[in-house]
Amino acid sequence: MKRFIEATKSGIAWLWRHKVRAVAVTTMFFLLAPKPVRSQFLDPCCAIMAAGLNTIGSTLSSVVGGGLNDILSIEQDISKFEQTIVWPQQLINQARSLVASMQGLFTQMEALMRLPVKSATLPATQQFEQNLLSRDPNQIAQTTAQYLAVYGGIPDATAAAPETRNVVDMTDAAAQAAMKRAIEIDALADLELQAADQINQSIATAAPGSAPIIEAQADAWLVRANAYTQSATADLMRVRAVDLADQSATVKAGAANSSAIQQQIYNLLKRP
Repeated sequence: MKRFIEATKSGIAWLWRHKVRAVAVTTMFFLLAPKPVRSQFLDPCCAIMAAGLNTIGSTLSSVVGGGLNDILSIEQDISKFEQTIVWPQQLINQARSLVASMQGLFTQMEALMRLPVKSATLPATQQFEQNLLSRDPNQIAQTTAQYLAVYGGIPDATAAAPETRNVVDMTDAAAQAAMKRAIEIDALADLELQAADQINQSIATAAPGSAPIIEAQADAWLVRANAYTQSATADLMRVRAVDLADQSATVKAGAANSSAIQQQIYNLLKRP
C-alpha cells in the first residue's frame, strides 16, 4: 500500500511537470477515439434533412430557375435587337470608313490653305506681309512698327489740321486692329483644324456607346467656331464702319473747304 501511494505521488508529480504533454496526449486520444455513426436508413433526422434539401432544390429549379431563364431570354432579345437594329456592325464599319475618307479630304483642304500667297516685292512690305500671314500670335507685337514702316505715321500738328490727324489716327488704329485680329483668327483656325482631326480620329476608333460623348465634344467645338466667326465678322464691320466714317470725314472736310473758299471769294468781291 505504501508503494502504491508513493507510485501515485510520483505519477502525479510527473504529470504536473509534463502537464502540457499530458494535455496534448489526452486531447489526441479524445479526438481519435471512435464515435458511433448514424445511418441514414436508421436515423430519421437524416431522412427529413434529405427530403427538405430535395424540396428546396426542386423549388429553386422550377420557380427561381424559370424566372432566371425568362430574364436571360429577354436580355438575349435586347442584345440581338441592338446588334441588328440599333448598332448593326455593318453600318458601324461603313461609318468608320466614311470618317477615314473624310479625314483624307480634310488633309487636302488643310494643304490648300497652306499654299503660299505672298506677293510683296520690297523689303519693308515683304516683312510686313510675312507678319500678317504668319498665323503666329507672337508676331502681333511687331505689327504696329511694321505698319508704320509701310504706311507712315500721323502727320505733325503743323502739317495737318487737328480733324485730319484724328481721322488718320482712327483709320490707322482700325486697320492695325483688323490686321492683328486676322493673325489671331488664323491661329484659331489652326487649332480648330487640329481639334477636328482629333475628333475624326476618335470617331474612327470609338465604340458605338461612346458616340454621344464625341458628338457632344464636336458640338462644343462647333459653338466655339461660330463664336470665332462672329468675332471676325465684327472686325469686318468695324473696318467697314471706319471706312464709312473716313468717307464722311472727307465729305465734311470738302464742304468746309468749299465754304472757306466761297467766303474768300465773297471777301475779294467786296473790295473796292
